[in-house]
Amino acid sequence: MPTSIFVNLPVRDLKVSKAFFTRLGYSFDPQFTTADAACLVISDTIYAMLHRPESFARFTQKDVADARNAIEVILALSADSREAVDELADRALASGGSHANDPMDYGNMYGRSFHDPDGHMWEVVYLEPDDVE
Repeated sequence: MPTSIFVNLPVRDLKVSKAFFTRLGYSFDPQFTTADAACLVISDTIYAMLHRPESFARFTQKDVADARNAIEVILALSADSREAVDELADRALASGGSHANDPMDYGNMYGRSFHDPDGHMWEVVYLEPDDVE
């Protein structure tokens, strides 16, 4: 069985976050979604648990970072083509996300990044198949 990853992120408004990621084409697993947290399904093995701040704080003894003011992680997702990178990044910007960095184009690697409504930074990256071995 492949290892799954569950990335846990604090969000200010769970309803806004769910609407944003739904507009990007993702779904939520109702089995792991409550009034305090929602399980964003990114792929068969990748999930993001979006938690209200008080729910997120139960899992740590440290202060919870406000991603609008400090970077805590950059979440990178692969894409199947340059066009798919642009499609997802453009959809994110049109759905309430904000511009993070200028596009990166290294010939064999192309990517764009955006901030979700809570300030978490997401990258979408395409790697030429011949270069991924």
